[in-house]
Amino acid sequence: MPGPLSGPPGRAPQGYRAYLVAVPAGALVGLVGGAFRRCLEGATELRGRLLETADGLGGPGRLLIPVALAAVGAAVACAIARRVPHAAGSGIQHVEAVWRQEADPGPRSLWLLPAKFLGGLIAIGSGLVLGREGPIVHMGASIGSGAGRLTRLDADDARQLHTALSGAGLATAFTAPLGGLLFVCEEVTRTVRPRMVLLTLIGTASALACSRFLVGDALVFPVAPMPVPPVWTLPLFLLFGAVAGLLGAAYASLVVGTLSVCDRLTRVPPVARAAAIGAVVGLLMAYDPLLAGGGDPLSEALLAGGVPAVAVLAGCFAVRFAAGPLSYAAATPGGLFAPLLALGALWGTFAHAVTAPLLPPGAAGPGAFAAVGMAALFAGVVRAPFTGVVLVLEMTGATPLVLPLLVACFAATLAADAVESEPVYDRLRRRMLERP
Repeated sequence: MPGPLSGPPGRAPQGYRAYLVAVPAGALVGLVGGAFRRCLEGATELRGRLLETADGLGGPGRLLIPVALAAVGAAVACAIARRVPHAAGSGIQHVEAVWRQEADPGPRSLWLLPAKFLGGLIAIGSGLVLGREGPIVHMGASIGSGAGRLTRLDADDARQLHTALSGAGLATAFTAPLGGLLFVCEEVTRTVRPRMVLLTLIGTASALACSRFLVGDALVFPVAPMPVPPVWTLPLFLLFGAVAGLLGAAYASLVVGTLSVCDRLTRVPPVARAAAIGAVVGLLMAYDPLLAGGGDPLSEALLAGGVPAVAVLAGCFAVRFAAGPLSYAAATPGGLFAPLLALGALWGTFAHAVTAPLLPPGAAGPGAFAAVGMAALFAGVVRAPFTGVVLVLEMTGATPLVLPLLVACFAATLAADAVESEPVYDRLRRRMLERP
């Protein structure tokens, strides 16, 4: 008699075949995702050298080069995305719609690979405030559905493989295997099914085993050892997380609202609109490179305990709070997670800087607040608190922060729910399905 992990009666051979398919398909996800990360690192280094050259030139060149770089990059990436359905944006909403059988991966789903890879590389590499995880998640899902069709799995197995390898994509993007699994269970499917768990586990293990040859297996944001925050600080983190949840609700509304405003600009061609958005981001980049891009260097600096002046933190938070949704509205490939993490680190560092004079000795330091802020703001926007906790733990290795992370993410999720804020990917999925 077939067991519970092999599917319904009569499907045991097909069910076990899906696990075998997940191994090479997951390996391909790891290679593609690892290559995307390596190429993006190269593009970021090239952008940094161009900005240094522009700064050395002075005069009009100091502004012209960053503006032209971001404007041209956004326009080209938008033009690429318009050639393939669902290539624009994060793609996570499409993954969720396919799981819910509200959308089809499409016979041209493999065209998502070059569109997401090249378009995401150009958009993020040119400085738009977008994340690498969206393209990698969507490419992973596309590889899953393509592998299912190629090996003639039935429709249900192909759909599960599509979803499972989206988690492998997230794991590859952040070197976070458990985060990828929880993303599938908590965000995409919102259920725990043994079969889906096993498919995601084997696909993720295969993906990370291959991606490590390209990007290694080091922590994305290694932090110095830190002490366990005192128990009396937990109420402080509860309040801190609640405010982060309200900020997350506002950020989600701004993402969708900016898209709606751009939809009403019907007289402006989408590619021209993307170029204009890129030009705005280029101006920010000319002022300070940390105001643009996915935000990894900013997150790393804040987690290391770097504390700029309170006014600088507030200004950087406000600028990136607006620049993220604006960049997403350019309709290029790119995700929301990485900019969210940087924004959360800014919020955490700012909150610590404001409250530090009131805190007694032995309280948590700025790096701890930055890490907790990353997870709390993520929970407020995405409404996947456990995924946020585990992602931050896997990226930083800051296991002493488990309790503050749990408390803050609980409060953030509750606060966002209290103001009736809908999770951002639910809103983006509905918007995608309502548009022709």
